[in-house]
Amino acid sequence: MTDITNSFGTLYHPVKAFVVYSTQGRDKDIYVEAYDMDETGRPVNAHPLTVRESTALAKALDSRDERKQGFLKPSGLIPPKVLYTDTSPNGFALWHTPAQRVKLLFTEGLDIPCGKVAIPSLVWKASKENLHIYAVRNNTGLHEETALHHAPFFNLYEDGRVCMGTVNINISADCSLEKFMQLWEDYFFNSYFSHLIQGHSPVKTNIVQLWQSLVNTRRKFPVKQLVTNGLMIKDLIA
Repeated sequence: MTDITNSFGTLYHPVKAFVVYSTQGRDKDIYVEAYDMDETGRPVNAHPLTVRESTALAKALDSRDERKQGFLKPSGLIPPKVLYTDTSPNGFALWHTPAQRVKLLFTEGLDIPCGKVAIPSLVWKASKENLHIYAVRNNTGLHEETALHHAPFFNLYEDGRVCMGTVNINISADCSLEKFMQLWEDYFFNSYFSHLIQGHSPVKTNIVQLWQSLVNTRRKFPVKQLVTNGLMIKDLIA
């Protein structure tokens, strides 16, 4: 049998239980009894709820609500590169980065040197756990019907989802919109590109030769090598 305990995520252990009693009739009176929990998870030490316990409970509920409300909330004005946000606890953000020069990291097996290189304009879609990346031909004028292309990188599935490998993703429940986008961009650009997934080649030419010809040069990324994927920006928010 396989031990899958580590795949469960955060484990919560019982520490306190409450029982609420109410009288019958029109003018109901409420009494709350508190229990401590022993090491086996059984309620022990029944006693009336104290002021200290009720205060601690109120603070815990308030902080949990604040964390939910803070997820993907901008620290100030909404950054201009943001295209769309879903701020629910399981929501996502959609944003755009222009064509730029960045440092990319490649594993030795690809025979591509690590270094600065021009990349095309990108559209990013990320939740707390997953990242999808797409390429667009233009830096400006994006709208709902802007056509998307496969991002010209290794470690991507055909649907645009990024395989992050061993990267430790840590997005907090109260992560601001600005920090959220910066974290995902850092995760992506500071991870090593290593392989194509399921034989999917995201460009029209040989991808290894393409990056070999671009890294540590002043050449612009040849957008004519991008391959359309049949999607538009509006498909990412449907």
